[in-house]
Amino acid sequence: MTETKLLGAGYIWQELAVGQRFRTHRRTVTETDIINFISVTGMLETIFIDKTFSHGAMQGRPAPGGLTYGLIEGLLMQGMVQGTGLALLEVHKKVLKPVLAGDTIWAEVEVTDIRPTSKHNRAVVTSRVDVKNQDAVDVMTYTAVRMLAGERH
Repeated sequence: MTETKLLGAGYIWQELAVGQRFRTHRRTVTETDIINFISVTGMLETIFIDKTFSHGAMQGRPAPGGLTYGLIEGLLMQGMVQGTGLALLEVHKKVLKPVLAGDTIWAEVEVTDIRPTSKHNRAVVTSRVDVKNQDAVDVMTYTAVRMLAGERH
């Protein structure tokens, strides 16, 4: 009998290779997303709560960078590390362009390093995540270092 892979299950580290690339699904950022995020985090900064504020660095209804990051991580959880991600160890992030309400974001992910632990039942996996908008313009880039599970023996 062959083993059946669980739909939506993440990758164990042995299924990954340096240079391997993935693309997430797309997600439109809504006004409700922004309101919920700033309310739950307490980010009640004027540029996020006053639609008429004209002294900010950008026009439109900007989404906090933390929201953009969180939405992309959610897409990655659903497809890459669901049930296999053991820990998020490190993140280095750079915001390149604003994301506004109504923008649709997605990411390209490249595995850049895999370091198995001494027991080989887990590994530290590093990936570069390039977040893009609906026009395929880079809006954020980050490197994530995660501990991923391995095969069970």
